[in-house]
Amino acid sequence: MHLSLHHVIIGLTHALDLVGVDEVRHGKRVAAMAEAVARELGWSKADRDFILHAGMLHDCGVSRTLEHQDLAEEFEWKGVNAHCHRGEHYLLECPPLADFAPVIRWHHTHWENLPASLPEKIRLSANLIFLVDRVDVLQIPYIIPGAGLKNSILWEYPAIIEQVREFSGSCFAPVLVEAFVSASMNEAFWLAMEADYLDEDIKDFTTASDQQLSMPDMLNIANLFARIVDAKSAYTHDHSQRVGKISRYLAEQEGLTGNVLDLIEAAGLLHDLGKLRVPDYIIDKPAPLNLEERASITRHAYDSFRILKNVFGNSRIAHWAGAHHENLLGTGYPFRQAGVDMDLESRIISVADIFQALAQDRPYRDPQTRDEVFAQLTQLAQAGCVDSDVVSLLGRKLDVCYALATEG
Repeated sequence: MHLSLHHVIIGLTHALDLVGVDEVRHGKRVAAMAEAVARELGWSKADRDFILHAGMLHDCGVSRTLEHQDLAEEFEWKGVNAHCHRGEHYLLECPPLADFAPVIRWHHTHWENLPASLPEKIRLSANLIFLVDRVDVLQIPYIIPGAGLKNSILWEYPAIIEQVREFSGSCFAPVLVEAFVSASMNEAFWLAMEADYLDEDIKDFTTASDQQLSMPDMLNIANLFARIVDAKSAYTHDHSQRVGKISRYLAEQEGLTGNVLDLIEAAGLLHDLGKLRVPDYIIDKPAPLNLEERASITRHAYDSFRILKNVFGNSRIAHWAGAHHENLLGTGYPFRQAGVDMDLESRIISVADIFQALAQDRPYRDPQTRDEVFAQLTQLAQAGCVDSDVVSLLGRKLDVCYALATEG
């Protein structure tokens, strides 16, 4: 499987943008505007690629919809630095993306307050992301939720430009403000933020170098996004990472070898990627979900499938991850696959997901003991819902699997 860093960042940005629920594509708009301003500044292709990717990753520290809402509704929010520090921490622990960490750390700091000790490229890159990020906040009132632009942007954009000018020298570097004004003083700059056009443009961007990811790099990035998903709620802390480890362990015990183990671990890590779209209150709700809330949860498996299909192409990762709520009776979701259509890897991830979730605290119940978890899985196997052979294997390795689900 050949994956370019550029392609993976573009694909996984779809997941980051889902945190806005209704107000999506924020990361793509920031990326596209930053690249346009960098082009106006005469930056090299490599530097424009860097700022494009930084724009797409800049909110990797944001998992909760309420935090996204605060960032999108207030030009200056007092809690703004928390997600900058989280994003920096995540990226520093992900070697393929570590170079973006300092930009994400400082991307909400005023130009006049940026440490002089920072390299000039970092100062300008971080401040450029800050500038266009705030531009997007100013233009959000003229964006139809989940869709395109209101025509009013065509007569409102000069006022946005003037607001940015007022912060030249304080919030934003004068050279960046000048370049932004020059790049944005036309209708095309703003109309390019239309949802369909934006998706086309981001997809069509090419990079100066097409860096290919190794399998360890791919797993590092999968771990990064698993952490972002799991930070959605205190109740899902480490869930995706543990499902990845349990899935790999069970696959190995089943006799699978080679790259398949890496691929199944990646699918386990990324199986809940679509949950970034689910509002916080639903995931944290201690009472039964109503019909609309249940529908919001139900669609997450399909959202994971579509995002991962875009990232991993013909690989089975998307299918394995998207099927984690299917069952052998064909009454699961989102595809209602019967057992004959579920390959071994899908069955393993489904069992690993149920096992870890039962062992973990949830807002509506306490965590289950090792024996309680296995008893419930055994009942599901006897009912024909999950693979009895995989459950039997887990039972023979119960201590190891429960440790993977709960310890460390």
